[in-house]
Parts: sequence; structure tokens; C-alpha cells
Amino acid sequence: MSHLLALEVVPAAGLRGTLEVSMNTLERITVPTIRFSKVKNGHEPLTMITAYDYPGAKMVDKSGADMILVGDSLAMVVLGQPDTMCVTIEIMEHHTRAVAAAKSRALIVADMPWMTYHTSKTDAIKNAAKLIRAGASAVKLEGGAKRRKVITAISDAEIPIVGHLGLTPQSIKELGVYKVQAKSKELGDKLIQDALILQDLGVFALVLEAIPESVASAVTDELNIPTIGIGAGSSCDGQVLVFHDLLGFDIANKAKFVKTYANLEDVGSQALSQFVKDVRTGEFPSKEHTYH
Repeated sequence: MSHLLALEVVPAAGLRGTLEVSMNTLERITVPTIRFSKVKNGHEPLTMITAYDYPGAKMVDKSGADMILVGDSLAMVVLGQPDTMCVTIEIMEHHTRAVAAAKSRALIVADMPWMTYHTSKTDAIKNAAKLIRAGASAVKLEGGAKRRKVITAISDAEIPIVGHLGLTPQSIKELGVYKVQAKSKELGDKLIQDALILQDLGVFALVLEAIPESVASAVTDELNIPTIGIGAGSSCDGQVLVFHDLLGFDIANKAKFVKTYANLEDVGSQALSQFVKDVRTGEFPSKEHTYH
């Protein structure tokens, strides 16, 4: 990305100014960079892609994406589970550390998995700190007003937070199925109120998942922090998709909002099949692949 970010800054003395930062020259994208990236203020839309390991993180960073999300979606796309509920803080630490090893320019955000911020403020702070120590620059957690106490506690510990509203995968046992949320006016208004509460609590960006575009547009207009959509239409300040969905793994099960840009599952399978064939026919290893 070669665009400039014109960031409005408020120094300690209260004087307002404008800081222009070239995205080409930044060593690493920071939380303040993301916080001020609102499309309505003239900024280009943000991009976020998930990654779960070192080579994936390198690929995402080379793409020029602004953020890498170490998502608990790894339960499904890496571990083959039906939902995210099996993911522990130890698993998230492991994958966050692998992603951080790529030393990306993109900002690394790590998901706080189910039951790591639901039991107490102390547990929430300790678990968020584990992800920061593993290499993340921020954590993401699901829920609105009901997360007020833990969000305040984590923010007071000076750990940046990305919020997540709409379809919250960690609530799948309560929801029953993955489906579009906030479809009524009442539920849409509640989501907007939750978004405003999260902003007031210090959340610096907000993921909106599987909600009507009209609701996402209203939230985006109301907030001074950027919204990042996934199945929330084009009105958000940015978009996020899962690495494996983008690159064409398990295409048959993709959601409506997924756009697949390659079919690496077929390409990879073909390459592996060729290896098996070459070994069985004696084509591999050849002399050029043999020490003499």
C-alpha cells in the first residue's frame, strides 16, 4: 500500500495537529495507525487476513494487508473441528508465537478464545497478557455491553482491544447455527448501542460479522473508530477474511460472504499426487536430487 494516512493527533497539551505517515516507510503498523483509519475521514479501507503459522504470516504480510488476525477460526480450518470452542489459550499462544516469528509489518491481533475472559477480570488480564507476550500487539474478544468489566480491566492493563459484534462464533451453542444477526430494528439498535459502548470503553477497532449492510453502515457512521466487516457489506472501514477461504481450501463449505481468489487445495493436491507418481515410477529422486 502506498497511500498516506493523515492522522489526527491530540498531544498532551491539548493542541490538535495532523501527522502524515507514509505506509511505505513505517517499520510496523501500530494501534494508533489503525484507530484513526476511518474511510469517512479520507483513508483507504483497511485490510485484515487471518494467519496461523510462520509461512502463512509471511504470505499475508507480503500481500500488503494492514492486519494479521490469529483467529480462533484455526479450530475449523487448521484443526478440523466443527466450531471454535475447543481452542485454549495455550493453543492461541502457540500459533501467535509462530505468526509473530515472521516479524511482519502488519499489526498482529490475536483472538482470546472461549472461557479465557468470561470467568473473571483477573483471568482476562492474565490471558490477554499471554497473547501479548507471544507476539501480538492487540487482542480481540467477542461481545458488547456484557463484556464491560473485562474490557475495562484489559484496557486498564494497557493492552489494546479489537471488539467483535454481530455473529459471535463463541456463542454458537446458544445461537444453535451460524446465521445473520441483527435483522430486526430492535436488534439492530441494540448492536449500535453495544458498538458505542465498546468505543467508549477504549476498543480501537470493531469487527462486524454477518449483519445486514444497513446496520453495518449505521454503526460505521456512528463510530469514530474503524469497523472491519466480514459478511457485513461494503460500508465498513475495512474487510477481513480467513486465509484458507481466500486461497480455496474446503471451497464446498464456504459462506456466502467469502470470495475465493485461488484454488490452492487442488493445486497442492495435484503437486503431491505428482510426487507420489514420480516416486513409484522412479522419476524421483533423479541424479540432480542425489548426492555424489
